[in-house]
Amino acid sequence: MSPTQPIYLDYHATTPTDPRVARLMLHYMTEEFGNASSIDHEWGDRAETAIKQAAKEVADLIGASPKEIVWTSGATESINLAIQGSLARNLTKLHRIGLMPIEHKAVLDTCRALEKRGWAELVHLQVDSRGRIDLEHLEQDCAEGLSLLCVMAANNEIGNIYPIQKIGQIAQHYGIPFLCDGSQAVGKIPIQFEEWGITYLAISAHKFYGPKGVGALAVRRGYPLEPLMFGGGHQRGMRSGTLNVPGIVGLGEACRLRSLEMEVDEGAIASKRDLLQTLLLKKLPGLVVNGDSSSRLAGNFHISIPGIPNSAVIARVRSQLAISTGSACSSGVEAPSHVLQSLNLPPRIIEGAIRIGIGKFTTEEEIKEAASVLSDAISGIGKVLYS
Repeated sequence: MSPTQPIYLDYHATTPTDPRVARLMLHYMTEEFGNASSIDHEWGDRAETAIKQAAKEVADLIGASPKEIVWTSGATESINLAIQGSLARNLTKLHRIGLMPIEHKAVLDTCRALEKRGWAELVHLQVDSRGRIDLEHLEQDCAEGLSLLCVMAANNEIGNIYPIQKIGQIAQHYGIPFLCDGSQAVGKIPIQFEEWGITYLAISAHKFYGPKGVGALAVRRGYPLEPLMFGGGHQRGMRSGTLNVPGIVGLGEACRLRSLEMEVDEGAIASKRDLLQTLLLKKLPGLVVNGDSSSRLAGNFHISIPGIPNSAVIARVRSQLAISTGSACSSGVEAPSHVLQSLNLPPRIIEGAIRIGIGKFTTEEEIKEAASVLSDAISGIGKVLYS
């Protein structure tokens, strides 16, 4: 990190592309630039081979078959394809969709759009004040019948990790297709697509050191989807369009590297997160840690400073620290977090909420500097507001 640049602590929004991934992508941009759908010459053959290898790397990371991988532009498209594509196979009935109120906007807004069209009824799964899901209530909803169940693997704000294996077993028991938004979890925690009974798994490369603008949807065999767009019938008719070979190769390489390095990296990241938490709690005894501290992503540190507006903190530190007040999914629109509102947290907690995301390229020196900058800024704001 350049000394003139703020310390980057917004890894939930996006991660730096691993230089090894970028080098491989450049090769497929400038030298092996063939179209994977060109079947009449070797350039196309080599591009197709690269795509198949990338599918194998993705499948190996998530415990799926390469034939179950559909390439997309990212998790938002993957989620839309799964929700709309599964329900569009039968529009003669009102579909009941079970989902947590703290899902990513890509899930919530898609489901709400279908509800407005009269195609779906939304069933909100229960979560407590720490964002933990009520599995007994979930099973009751499943027993009453759902057309689709949507539960994220890990929350993009508070970092909670959800018991996807148990949820998949419940969904399978009741014969309910299960969409899991894995965008924050893939490459950070183990996931077994086939074994855990997941029907659709959304993946986004830029959340684990791959490029932006490319992702995948794992689609369980026997659960084909109606396409969102048409033209050419690519990818078994589920997603037409010329494949983004450099991006897909980059996603595949990012998955290969996570398979090799995830366990060690995430352990080191958790140690840095814990160091930051220790340092800040020592200097700011009133600090509140949000979410489920016993089951969260290694790099997640979601805090609130009651009585100190998060906008004031961001304004003071933005030249030194890259942190956020919430999700990066709302086009820069400043609004209270729907996640924290759904947890029924007090306004003082919501207004003082800050999301910090730590990654593999974060150094211990940066953690110590960030703790100093944050504590000084918050203490200074407190003096101005309450002196």
